[in-house]
Amino acid sequence: MELAYVGLGSNLGKRGQTIRRALELLHEEGRLEVIAVSALRETDPVGYEPQPRFLNGVAAIRTDLDPRALLQRLQAVELELGRDRSGPRFGPRTIDLDLLLYGDEQIVEHDLVVPHPRLSERRFVLEPLAELDSALEVPGRGPVRALLAALQ
Repeated sequence: MELAYVGLGSNLGKRGQTIRRALELLHEEGRLEVIAVSALRETDPVGYEPQPRFLNGVAAIRTDLDPRALLQRLQAVELELGRDRSGPRFGPRTIDLDLLLYGDEQIVEHDLVVPHPRLSERRFVLEPLAELDSALEVPGRGPVRALLAALQ
């Protein structure tokens, strides 16, 4: 079983309910277990405006799915919860599930990059990661606390 971290986000509809349902659907998978969830935070949109504010957080999960299978599961849950990818990049969405970290792996493929490529630039990801594990190291980038301090 591997420890992975998944970013949670929503800015359309009943955001909190949608995030909770996404976690339920992930847990129902059977091959992964949600072991911790950070507090959810109201955040401003990044990259495309105007749009509603987001509710963001991070979940820690244990899984025997490999990174690609986990990404596919995250995308299937997004689809089930009404995620529409036809709009603008970084635009409004019912649910956004990002594979942030997968153990200490570093993966660079055309459709899968771990750690998440913008993780170190996003306070709304780093703060909940630090909340879940203040000593967490991001492979190839350093401690979450140091990455967070660099944003200050």
